[in-house]
Amino acid sequence: MAELEQREGEQDIEKKIEETRQRFKNEFLQDSIDKYDSRDVAKLEKDDSLVEGYLTWRLYVVDDALKMIDESLQWRKEFGVNDITESTIPKWMFETGAVYLHGYDKEGNKLFWFRVKLHVKDAKTIMDKKKYVAFWLERYAKKEPGMPLTVVFDLSESGLSNIDMDFVKYIINCFKIYYPKFLSKMIIVDMPWIMNAAWKIVKSWLGPEAISKLRFATRTDVQTFIGPEYLPPHMGGTDSFKYSYPPLPDDDFQTPICENGPIASEDDTESKEGEMEGKDALESSFNSEVAVKPKKVNFLEDSLRAEDNDKGDSCARTKGARKPLTTFKGPLLDVSPAEELSFGSGETEKKSLIILSNVTKNQVAFKVRTTAPEKYRVKPSSSCCEPGASVDIVVSLHGGSQASPQDRFLVMAAEMDNAGSQELAQFWKEVPKPKIMEHRLRCHVLESVKSTVNPLRDSPVETGSNGQQEINTALMRMMACNSRLEQKLNTCLWVQKVLIVLVLVLVMLNLLCLYRLGTAQRPS
Repeated sequence: MAELEQREGEQDIEKKIEETRQRFKNEFLQDSIDKYDSRDVAKLEKDDSLVEGYLTWRLYVVDDALKMIDESLQWRKEFGVNDITESTIPKWMFETGAVYLHGYDKEGNKLFWFRVKLHVKDAKTIMDKKKYVAFWLERYAKKEPGMPLTVVFDLSESGLSNIDMDFVKYIINCFKIYYPKFLSKMIIVDMPWIMNAAWKIVKSWLGPEAISKLRFATRTDVQTFIGPEYLPPHMGGTDSFKYSYPPLPDDDFQTPICENGPIASEDDTESKEGEMEGKDALESSFNSEVAVKPKKVNFLEDSLRAEDNDKGDSCARTKGARKPLTTFKGPLLDVSPAEELSFGSGETEKKSLIILSNVTKNQVAFKVRTTAPEKYRVKPSSSCCEPGASVDIVVSLHGGSQASPQDRFLVMAAEMDNAGSQELAQFWKEVPKPKIMEHRLRCHVLESVKSTVNPLRDSPVETGSNGQQEINTALMRMMACNSRLEQKLNTCLWVQKVLIVLVLVLVMLNLLCLYRLGTAQRPS
């Protein structure tokens, strides 16, 4: 019965998506195709998740979703969002550190920081600032499609001179209209009392769906939403991160641990060189499992030599690892699973398997990085894959470590034109970035781990993201219903006032008529 209802629900969503597309084509595209960027229109026609995002954010009311799509696509063309790059934004904006991506909240959502004290109201630069925010949002949307953000407004040491209401309204519209389903929470930290009036105005701009995601926190209770490892010291956290540019501070991926401990990598070499040449440690890649001395690798010979050995220990290595059920179809490699690595507390839940399949006619070099290198062992963490072949990568929890929704893995791959003798580290240094395929995987913590870590978390909101989404959706619907009832009530009150005025006018007319009759009947 439940499966039947689920299937019917999916069919209803598909019908809504198709109806939205058809109506957008008939009502918005026919006479005004120049209003939109053709790339956005093409994506809307192909990407079901994008249309579903607009529908979900507007509670599956097609008329409302169409208005949102129209406004969103017009904004994207006006701001040239598809063409915004790091080079098109003034360098001084990156150097201020007022806006950046870094860290994760307790639900595993990326943190989007706004340090309000570093913002200075200036009408001359407001357009550049708006494009700067659009740059970060578009960059994240491409790197982590479908994953929500938690926005953190850090108001410590800020005052009224730092509040730009036009800019704040623009940020709200970004999540309310331009990027549907992007907002997980909006946390306002350490707001001075003098700004209460300003935030009352801001709340009036938020729709019911956004108000339900608004959280106010002090320095002490912000840890309810964000762990101390991703909070700066002035919020009582232990995060030693300090913003600097270049490079862009949104790459949290580091070298993982191989079976025999941390692997020697080019990160180690380049970090020493970086003391003289600049801060480029995060941009460097990591090498395969090699000794301290550099080693020349012949991939053809190594693959043949290793084939027999791999057959023997492959079963032992992958034994107990959770097999992937979904696949991401990439231009160079098919990656299984498509989105999540699952971990739990049992022996069969401490390992997960990543399967990479080469879909090209050449060798493909690959490497795996993670945001939590101290937790995981990855083998192999870097190697190559023959044309038409597959490679099994075992990701296992190290020691007593436990997986977290905040953890991420990055699979990087690049096609090798020359399959001869080549040093892997040198290859990754020389390969152009546009030729590198990147695919991100997040961690899914099974229920058994959650109950072990904190048995008190038994409410639907905290035991699973599905329950939380259902409650959020229910709250959004209730608030939307309350908003409609409030509008109807205001209309009724207005009609009541009009009726009272009409009744008073009629009473006055009746009194006037009686007065006229009385005066007409008197003898002259």
